Amino acid sequence: MKLTSPSHPLIRKAPGMIRLFPFLQWITLINAHSLKADLSAGLTNAFIVLPQGVSFAMIAGLPSEYGLYTALVPPIIAALFGSSRHLISGPTTALSIIIFSTLSPLVEPGSMAYIQLVLTLTFLAGVFQLVFGLAKLGTVLNFVSHSVIVGFTAGAAFLIAAGQLKYAMGIVVPNGSSFFTTCAILIKSSSHSNWSELAVAIVTLICGVILKAWRPRWPGLLMAMIIGSVFAVAINGQAHGVRLLGALSGSLPPLSTPDFTLDTLRMLAPGALALALIGLIEASSIARSIAVNSKQHIDGSQEFIGQGLSNIVGSFFSGYASSGSFTRSGVNYEAGAQTPLSSIFSALVLGAIILLVAPLTAWLPLSAMGGIILIVAFKLIDLRHIREILKSSRSESFVLATTFCATLVFEIEFAIYAGVLLSLAIYLTRMSHPFVHTLVPDPQTPQRRMTPIHNGDLPECPQLKIILIDGSLFFGAANHIAQIFEEIDADSPRHLLIVGSRISYIDVSGAMMLVQEAQRRRSLGKRLFLCSLSQKIRHFMDLGDFTRDIGEANIFDSKLTAIARIVSELETPVCQSCPARIFQECPPLKKGKRTVDPGLEPTVLP
Repeated sequence: MKLTSPSHPLIRKAPGMIRLFPFLQWITLINAHSLKADLSAGLTNAFIVLPQGVSFAMIAGLPSEYGLYTALVPPIIAALFGSSRHLISGPTTALSIIIFSTLSPLVEPGSMAYIQLVLTLTFLAGVFQLVFGLAKLGTVLNFVSHSVIVGFTAGAAFLIAAGQLKYAMGIVVPNGSSFFTTCAILIKSSSHSNWSELAVAIVTLICGVILKAWRPRWPGLLMAMIIGSVFAVAINGQAHGVRLLGALSGSLPPLSTPDFTLDTLRMLAPGALALALIGLIEASSIARSIAVNSKQHIDGSQEFIGQGLSNIVGSFFSGYASSGSFTRSGVNYEAGAQTPLSSIFSALVLGAIILLVAPLTAWLPLSAMGGIILIVAFKLIDLRHIREILKSSRSESFVLATTFCATLVFEIEFAIYAGVLLSLAIYLTRMSHPFVHTLVPDPQTPQRRMTPIHNGDLPECPQLKIILIDGSLFFGAANHIAQIFEEIDADSPRHLLIVGSRISYIDVSGAMMLVQEAQRRRSLGKRLFLCSLSQKIRHFMDLGDFTRDIGEANIFDSKLTAIARIVSELETPVCQSCPARIFQECPPLKKGKRTVDPGLEPTVLP
């Protein structure tokens, strides 16, 4: 029996164990096939993170080895306590830039004082993230729409590609350059490309594509990187300017202690909060973007906990702020990883490389790794979903395009903020404009069912307007519904019946709007009726005395009861001259006492 099954004894007897130790959900899924796939993905990622860790540490103003330390302990903790099975944590460009911009005005980058502040900032950011996760604030991820993820992923793919082209082409581009600056330098300096490095990158890229298509189960990316390295040796690349990773120092991360003095914590708290939020959004966005293809459910709150613990623990092992990596997570998924063990294997292999075979990394060409990462970058562009979004929704297309452009133009964290804010704005706009349908009996349907009017194709009663409100009556929607009431009143119907079966929620502002409309119509000799309210809505109306203000006699439990009562109070002369006669309760065309036309079926409402 799988541990993830609700009937498993451990889950049934101690469900809190899964919450405390989320790795119990996937550990029983490990088998020979998954171990092979995870080990292959871990090997590939271990070599990918080597140059990244060095360069990211330099961006953060730290000695190069701190980037590798960050790729050792934090990924293991994040894998054990996170939610995503493919997310790889470690040093990232965005967090490295934020750390440098936050601390460089305070102390000299690279100094011992600077390193201790970085560790303290990392610890505080982890505490914030852990608190957010324990408070179950992961639900905020529900407001990050799919269009934001697709646009952000595509933009990140272009950023990654631009960042790797400098290695593939052998062109020097200053660290931290924007996308357009990088592109301009690459185009301007293309005639000065190092053709040997370009050849190594192309050979690696072609081999990676062929192996991925021909033998998808093989560790194609790792094999392509080895082939690229052998090719560089064959053409005597070092003599032709092919840049190599270089030998690494063989030491594991030393123990470290953040600065817990009150003044330091108070000084760094604002920066730590920003770092925590950006790290969470970055990791969660990456996890969700991969989950689109992997079909895995992401628990946002659990991911927050995993990221928080990874930064807290990492700060005691000389690791600086970490988050999910687009490049390494993409490589992890494309390499066929099955469980978070791939992240653990990656960290362990990296540790082994540092300790045992650090001198061999001196022969690894940066251009070969650039070719591999270009493959990953292309795979991040979800062309199918982009086409679907562009065809189906203008508003979502706008969100996608805005997020994509913001990712290229502004800082990566601002791009995510922009996409999320746009998604929220569209969501609130839709929520504040609930659908309002005009209903009339359709003689072409069985039992003359109530049907929304389309383009005036069915006649209406001149004295009774029936509308169906589909949505929430809250403070944001109250003004919109009030404007619809004014438009209805322009047609001068004497009575208005609101069918409330699809009103999902109502607050004080929405209820007060109904009371004001009832009082306004009463002053004009007209009436407002309600029917088919849910028990929850009716209870709210009763508690707030809104039912009394509207009038108990104007609220009905049944739609049919409401129609029968209201039609019986309509003006008879108007009914006698009305050609529509749409209700079963309408009197026949004769003088005298009202009778029910036996030829009409009872009125039925949806």
